[in-house]
Amino acid sequence: MVVRTGDDQTGAQAVPVVELLGASKSFGALKALDHVDLRIAAGECLGLVGHNGAGKSTLVNLITGLFAPTEGQVRYAGAANHLEAGIRAISQEGTLCPNLTVLENLSVVQRDLTGLGWRRRAADRIRSALDVIFPGHRIRSDSLVIDLTLAEQQMVEIAIGFADGLRPARLVVLDEPTSSLDASIAAQLLAHIRRFCAEGGAVIFISHMMGEIFDTASRIVVMRDGRLIAERPAGQFTRQGLVDAMGHVTESDVQPSPAALARALGDKSQAILRTPEGIEARKGEIVGLAGLAGHGQAEALARFYLSQSSDWHGAARPAAAFVAGDRKRDGLMPIWSIRRNLTLAALDTLTRWGLIDTAKEAAIGAEWQRRIGIRTPDMGNPILSLSGGNQQKVLFARALATTAGVIVMDDPMRGVDIGTKTEVYDMIRHEAARGRTFLWYSTEMDEIRNCDRVFVFRNGTISAELEGDRISEENILAASFQFDEDAA
Repeated sequence: MVVRTGDDQTGAQAVPVVELLGASKSFGALKALDHVDLRIAAGECLGLVGHNGAGKSTLVNLITGLFAPTEGQVRYAGAANHLEAGIRAISQEGTLCPNLTVLENLSVVQRDLTGLGWRRRAADRIRSALDVIFPGHRIRSDSLVIDLTLAEQQMVEIAIGFADGLRPARLVVLDEPTSSLDASIAAQLLAHIRRFCAEGGAVIFISHMMGEIFDTASRIVVMRDGRLIAERPAGQFTRQGLVDAMGHVTESDVQPSPAALARALGDKSQAILRTPEGIEARKGEIVGLAGLAGHGQAEALARFYLSQSSDWHGAARPAAAFVAGDRKRDGLMPIWSIRRNLTLAALDTLTRWGLIDTAKEAAIGAEWQRRIGIRTPDMGNPILSLSGGNQQKVLFARALATTAGVIVMDDPMRGVDIGTKTEVYDMIRHEAARGRTFLWYSTEMDEIRNCDRVFVFRNGTISAELEGDRISEENILAASFQFDEDAA
C-alpha cells in the first residue's frame, strides 16, 4: 500500500530523501524559483503540477543537482549529493543516445558497468527493469535506440531510471513519463510507481494529465510563478480545485465544429481529402486518429503530409502544415531563435529577392506570442530557453501562421499544461469554423473528444470509424483490440 501523507505515517514523519529550505534560483533578472520549502519522504509519490513555466523543471534541476540554488539549501538525508542519495531523473525531453544500443545507454549513467562481462550485466539489468515495469514488451537490449519507436524509447528511459545499479534508486523523478505511451502501457507504469512507493521508494510525478495525478500521487504540490501555491494530500483536492490553484479555467464542454453540424443536418459535401488507408475529411472538420500507439497512425499522417508537400522547395501557400509531437526530432531548430522557429513554415511569404522582411517576421512572432501565450520576455531568445510546453506552442503557432487549409497534428500536445490545452482546443475549433481541416492523432481521450469523427487504427489499418456520441473510450478500446462489429 502506498504511504499517504496524512495517514498513520505522514510525509512529515517519514524519512526524508531530500529537503529544500528556502531554495531560490535566478537567471539574471528572472527568478525561476522563489524561496521554496519542500521535503520529499520515502514511500510517497509527490504529484507536481503547474502550467508551463511555473518552475517545475527548475525545482527538479535543483533536486537532481543540475543547478545550484541561488539562495537557500538542498539537503540529502545521509548523503553528500543526489547521486549518493539515489536520486534519478527521467526527462521529458529524452536523453538517450540514438546511435547506442539500449544496454550501452544504461552504461552511460551506471558507471560501474565496466570491465569484462559488463555488457552481460548491463543487458541483465535493463531487461529485468523492462520486464518488471512493462511486462510483455518486445524491446531487445542490443537494439539501437534510433531503431525504436518513440514509445519504446520512452519505455527504455523509464527502465533506466528504475534499473538496479551500484546504488539503488530511492527517488525517481518522472517528467511527463506517459506522454508517448498508449493507455495500456501507461497503466503498467502507474502500477509500477505504486509498487515502488509501497516498497519504500519515492517518486516525483510531473504530469498534465489530471487523472494520472489523482490515480498515483499521495501528495500534490501546485506551482505557479516559481512558488508553491498549494500543498496537501491528493485526497483533499478536487479536479476543479487543482485546476483553479494552477491559475487556469477548466475545460469547457466540447462543441462540434461547423462541418459536423452541417453533416448532421444532411450536408453531403464532398471530402476534401482521402488517404489510401481510408481516412477522409471535409472542409472545416476535425478528424481524429486513435488506437494503441504504434499501430500506424503516425505513419498515415506522415504519408499524407508528404504527399501534399514538396521535398525540395517551400510554397507560399502550402496545402498542409505539420505539428510534430516529437519536437526534438521533427520540429525544433535548436540553435535558432523562438521567432525564427515560429515563422519557419511561412518563410516563403517573408522573403523577397532572397532577403527576409524582418519587420514582417517580428510582427508574425509578436501576434502568435500573444495569441497562443508563449512565455518569454524576448522572441529573439533561443528556442531552448523555453520550457518544453512553450516549445510545443511555438510548433503549433508555426503551423497556424501559414495559410495551409489542412493542419496535420502528430500527438502535438505532449507535455502541455491543461490551461494551454484548453486555449489550443478553442483555437482549433475557431480555425475549423473558418474552414480549416484538422487531422489529429492523439493518445489522450480528452483530446479525441474534441474531434467530429475518429478513425481507430489496429495493426496499420482502420478498424472503426466513430462519430458524435459514439466517440467514447469504450468504443475506441474495443476497436483497438479487436475488429468489433458493434464499434465499426
